[in-house]
Formats: sequence, structure tokens, C-alpha cells
Amino acid sequence: MSQVGLSELFALRPFIRFWIARISGTTANQMLMVAVAWHMYDITSSAWDLGLVGLFQFVPALLLTLPAGHAADRWHRGRIVATCMLVQAGVAIMLVLATLYGMATRELILGISVVLGITRSFQMPAHQALTPLLVPQRMLQPAIALSSSGMQAAVICGPALGGLLYTTGAHTVYICCAALLLFSGVLTMQVKYTHRASSLAASLRSVLAGAEFVWHRKALLGAISLDLFAVLLGGATALLPIYARDILHTGPEGLGLLRAAPAIGALITSLILMRWPIRRRVGHRLLGAVAVFGMATLAFGLSTHFGLSMLALAITGAADNVSVVTRQTLVQLDTPDDMRGRVSAVSSIFIGASNQLGEFESGATAELLGPVGSVVLGGLGTIVVAAAWLRLFPALAKRDTFE
Repeated sequence: MSQVGLSELFALRPFIRFWIARISGTTANQMLMVAVAWHMYDITSSAWDLGLVGLFQFVPALLLTLPAGHAADRWHRGRIVATCMLVQAGVAIMLVLATLYGMATRELILGISVVLGITRSFQMPAHQALTPLLVPQRMLQPAIALSSSGMQAAVICGPALGGLLYTTGAHTVYICCAALLLFSGVLTMQVKYTHRASSLAASLRSVLAGAEFVWHRKALLGAISLDLFAVLLGGATALLPIYARDILHTGPEGLGLLRAAPAIGALITSLILMRWPIRRRVGHRLLGAVAVFGMATLAFGLSTHFGLSMLALAITGAADNVSVVTRQTLVQLDTPDDMRGRVSAVSSIFIGASNQLGEFESGATAELLGPVGSVVLGGLGTIVVAAAWLRLFPALAKRDTFE
């Protein structure tokens, strides 16, 4: 190997260390979400309480995303991520003790949901902003691709592993989560880079500037709001414990597979888009992907066969991935470099937090209409939104290419 090759390999050591730590932490996060959801349903058998788990994570994410972005600009990002991992490890240890000593209650799980929402609101911007500092600039795109593939693998394996381990007891999952999160935190602590505190920290003024920029560019506004409503209406994640136990008649191992199914579809679609990227009719393909997402959600809601439900969820993941890739590409290419941070902050507030708010919406409507009624209504609503956006945002619908 040449000297240049050796130098580049040495330079990538912090990124590889961070990549391993991130996969470990994401796997633990996914296992923890499966276990907490099933544990809550075991305790209360309430769709409303499953929705509250999402709501209690959403509120801190909504309130703290901008301060978290400020922190990621001002403080050492590796230490922020490591601290978040260690806090979550502490949460997992608390759940181990509460489970073993019979103190796991509805209130404890809701309180833990708040802590998880707070830590993840700080973890996400620091995670995203750290990778470009760990690799040479010309290797950034392959590094991001490698990171994305690793995250998809963790999202697939984590729920499946968490569901399988839950069959031996909730405490088994929590012990494994604590070990993985401790490993991730310690490994991230060892990631070193030259930290330079930014003088352009997030502020209310900067956020309003980003919101104003998006508001006056209807293609961007349509793409961001479309994804927001699709996730808000069409998400069925919060109700998967109900479907697994009461409709599909499987156990926590089945729940893990159901949670992994969308990531499998997304991973396959990622590989396809890398080989055959979208080049023409961008707007129609984005709207079509959201409509397919709604139809697949509708199919899942009506299904009583485990294999068909897995397939429907995989299709939702595939369609959602097309939507996410298209939206992110539009945002990056339509936004000047000096506005990308502020526009990304606006996007992350509405779209990143909508997952938890969508879980609450699913739980609340399931309490009124039942789980099937909630998912079916959400699927139909997503299809209606895709059709409405075709007329409300003609600039998006008529968009032919990314440039």
C-alpha cells in the first residue's frame, strides 16, 4: 500500500471508531424501543398509553432541538454524543432494576420516555454534525454512505434481536441495551478531532430566517410538509405491539420482526437508488411514493396474516426511503450553502419530531376507533394528502429534475 493510502487509512481511524460506536448505540436504541413498547402494553394493555410513550418523547424533542443545535456548535460533539449514550445506559440499568424488583410501572415508563426524548434531541444534531469532521473532505460522500448502511443494518437487527431476547424476560433486553450503550459511550469518548466553537450558533432569529426561506420556496415547503403529514398520519409503529399480540397472534419476537420490516424495505431501496438514481419527474415520483406509503399502510391495517403484514411494512419503508432521499436532495440543492444549517433546523423540527407525535396520534385514534380503524384511517389520510399536495403545490408537482 502506498504512503498516501496508509495516511488516509490512519486518518479514518476516528471515523471507524465513531461508526462502530454509532451502530452499537443505534442497535441498543432500537432494542430499547421494542422492549419499552411491549413492556408498557404488558402493564396497561392500553393503546392510549402506547401513544403517550411517543408524545412524552416528542415534547422535549420539539422544545430542545434548537438549544441542542446550539450545543453542537459550541461544545465538543463527541462528548455530547457520549454523554447521551451514557445517560441512556443509565436508563436501561434503571429498567433492569425496576423489572427485577417489580417496580416497573406505567408512570416509570412515561418518565423514562421524557429522558429518552431529551437525550435524543441532543444526540441527533451532534451525530449528524460530527461525521464531516472525522474524514477528509473528498471521502465524505463514501463515509456518509457507509454510515447510512450501518444505521439501516442496526435498525433491522436491533428490533429483531430485542424481540427475541424479550421472550426470556424484559430484564434480558435491558441488560444487553445497557452493555451496548456503555460500550458506545466509552468508544465515542475516544473520538478525537480539532474542535472549533462556532460563532454562528442557532438562535431564534436564525430559525425564523430558515422558516422564511422555506415559506417563500413552495417546492421546498411542499416537500417538507408532505413528509411531515405522511409520517404524522401514516405511522403505525406505536400500535405494533397491539397488532403483534392481539391481531397477528405472535409474541415479542414477532414484534421485533415487524419493527425491522420497514428498515429492510428502506435498505433495499437505498441500494436500488444508488444504482439507478431518480433523474426525471422528481415531483411526481415524490408524490407517488407518499401515495404508495399510504396504500401499504392501509394494507397493513387490514391484514391478519403475519407474512402479508411484514410485506406491507417493508413497502412502507421502501416508499418512505424514496420520499426521504428525494426531499433531502431537493432541500440541499435548492438551498444556498449559507442557509443550509438554518433550513435543516426547520426541517428537523417538523419532520424529526413528527415520528413521536405520529405515535401519539395513532394511540389516541386507536383508543377511539380501535387499532385497525386507526391504521386504516391513517393510510387513507396519507393518500388524500398526496392527492391534495398535487394541487396545492404545483411547483413541487411540476418539478422535473433536481437542478
